[in-house]
Amino acid sequence: MNHLIIVESPAKAKTLKKFLGAKYAVKASMGHIRDLPKKTMAIDIEHDFAPQYEISPDKKKIVKDLKDAVHKAPDTVVWLAPDEDREGESIAWHLVYALGLKKGQFRRIAFHEITKPAVLKALENPRAIDINLVHAQQARRILDRLVGYRLSPLLWTKIRAGLSAGRVQSVAVRLIVDREREIEAFKTEEYWKIDCDLSVKKGPFNADLSKIKGKKAEVKNKKKADEVLKDLNKAKYEVTKIEKKFTKRSPTAPFITSTLQQEASRKLGFSVKQTMVVAQQLYEGVEHGQHHTGLITYMRTDSYNLSYEFLKTVPKIITRLYGAEYALSKPRIFTKKARGAQEAHEAIRPTDPSKTPKDLKSHLDPKQYRLYKLIWERTIACQMADAEVDVTTAIIKAGDYELIAKGEVIRKAGFMKAYVEGTDDAEEALSQKEVILPEMKEGETCNLKKVNTEQKFTQPPPRYTEASLVKKLESEGIGRPSTYAPTISTIISRGYIEKKPDKKLYPMDIGMIVNDFLVKHFPDIVDYQFTARMEENLDDIAEGKTQWQPIIKEFYEPFEKTVEKKKKEVKKSDVIHEKTDEKCDVCGAPMVVKLGKNGKFLSCSKYPECKNARPMKEDAEKEEKLQKEFKDEKCDKCGSPMIVKNGRFGEFLACSGYPKCKTTRPLSHALKVKCPECGSDIVEKRTKRGKIFYGCTGYPACKFATWKKPVDDKCPVCGGIQLQEKKNLTKCQQCGKETETE
Repeated sequence: MNHLIIVESPAKAKTLKKFLGAKYAVKASMGHIRDLPKKTMAIDIEHDFAPQYEISPDKKKIVKDLKDAVHKAPDTVVWLAPDEDREGESIAWHLVYALGLKKGQFRRIAFHEITKPAVLKALENPRAIDINLVHAQQARRILDRLVGYRLSPLLWTKIRAGLSAGRVQSVAVRLIVDREREIEAFKTEEYWKIDCDLSVKKGPFNADLSKIKGKKAEVKNKKKADEVLKDLNKAKYEVTKIEKKFTKRSPTAPFITSTLQQEASRKLGFSVKQTMVVAQQLYEGVEHGQHHTGLITYMRTDSYNLSYEFLKTVPKIITRLYGAEYALSKPRIFTKKARGAQEAHEAIRPTDPSKTPKDLKSHLDPKQYRLYKLIWERTIACQMADAEVDVTTAIIKAGDYELIAKGEVIRKAGFMKAYVEGTDDAEEALSQKEVILPEMKEGETCNLKKVNTEQKFTQPPPRYTEASLVKKLESEGIGRPSTYAPTISTIISRGYIEKKPDKKLYPMDIGMIVNDFLVKHFPDIVDYQFTARMEENLDDIAEGKTQWQPIIKEFYEPFEKTVEKKKKEVKKSDVIHEKTDEKCDVCGAPMVVKLGKNGKFLSCSKYPECKNARPMKEDAEKEEKLQKEFKDEKCDKCGSPMIVKNGRFGEFLACSGYPKCKTTRPLSHALKVKCPECGSDIVEKRTKRGKIFYGCTGYPACKFATWKKPVDDKCPVCGGIQLQEKKNLTKCQQCGKETETE
């Protein structure tokens, strides 16, 4: 009997071949082999939304090769082994139809980790294809196709050709647009932070002003701050109350998809897409020594479960690496109560926890190593003892003022010996640093060293990063583990959202216009609760609680009526022609805001009779400033003046002799730091695809360039150039010294 195992990827196939031997042939389908054709809707609305699949053009050769392998011998058994999720189940189902497999000729197997024991166990326990999971994936695909194919053409006619809309993507854009509008509407208020450097017999400490005359301290201007400063400088300080509290801290749960994406962003600076690419590599397997095996379990999961075998093994590893006091006598169990969590799955964990990051470092590339280390540490920590902390709070009286000092001493590090979760909040990160107060007594007098006053301003809510957007989508019940990364990649690639060098997500003009159009005319499509309910409906389908066709019908019929209605009612000029008080300087007619390929601009309302157009006021001011800054720039080829123009990736310099001379070059803003190789200026540059890098102005004579931004300060050890490794960390290019920054 011949055995053929079909998986999705060549890397996965390679790993399986290493430990299954010659008995099994292993081939890859390269993902989905059948899909809805791109050029037509391919959904029969009149007949229960039946999808009309075809073998994807780029997969025809793969299907032929798989058919040849299946029919090589009449007794061939096909083992369908795509991943155990909705997408994987759907791939297996499509393989049955595309390869013409008959009942009894194929078996469905799945495993959460690509290791020899897990695969052999799966082969011993085949199952039928779960048609409910197939239907749930199919329903999502049909929903997205219906929205895309009916809504996108409407956007072309009412806004601009080439636009597209997606069900989950549009909600993600709305989140970012809404946040931007919150920031724009935010009114900054002044306040003053006041604290005192004090000391007692046993040492110095710092205390924050907390109350004035028994009420919460609110110092909102310099006049009040100066008054408080004067009073505190002449006040007598006394410790009036000391409170000591013993607390325990427990570790966070092992990683699921969303938390891995968030933490990899915080600690490693990875994008959501990059995290999933590297995690896929670790899951599919890498060479290490004489072995080739998967290093982590499946990375698209929303379950906190850990296998019995893992929980049985990990205390011995913790005891060996950290000591017996760090291990638990019985496992710590985490549960996820969120609807749709697939408890049959596992959390993301190392397949073999005895393989430490140090053991594997020489076999992994830097990104693989850093992500594996993150996963290993988090998983090990979740099965370690609680941390024990003594928290001390001291209240200090100073006349009409009350100050508070907080400190803590970690009595037992517990899980913190291996891992502490990161945070997006700078103040929270600061508060996590251990502050130890000196020993003091109630009634003890304190000596004032200095009163510190600092003017501050309230801050608007922060813009989303990829990580915080995933967190928000998950909290709203929007999307599932497999959708977060493609959703974010899609809205960026469509130009609706821009990810800037500060790693924050900014809405583009076109993104805001499309969002406003959808909010006004298709509120359900971008409604958070509506989208979350649709996810619950898909979960019901996956669990066999409901049929998929009624769910699609309930959505589509009112949606289709709205599309047809808006086709007739909405005028393009109402959507993209925003009225202004500006007058055309050619004919005197009102100017309107229009949308071009590079964003908004002002155009005469009498177009096409009057073709006058000019940049928006803020863009014009920026352009004028740049024109002055680069007024002395000359073309390298013909010597003509260079002028500032605006393109897809922002401003650039173009020869004024165009079209005779088509020379262009990026704007070059010099950094404060000089080139370490020749001493010339270092400037920010862009690749043809718009990716930022930093290079020497002496190019091509000097070829110094780096993707990482050089910082202003030189290395404190060797005086070399420092590069920004991540948000709060720089690294010297010369000696490798790492420096934490605030």
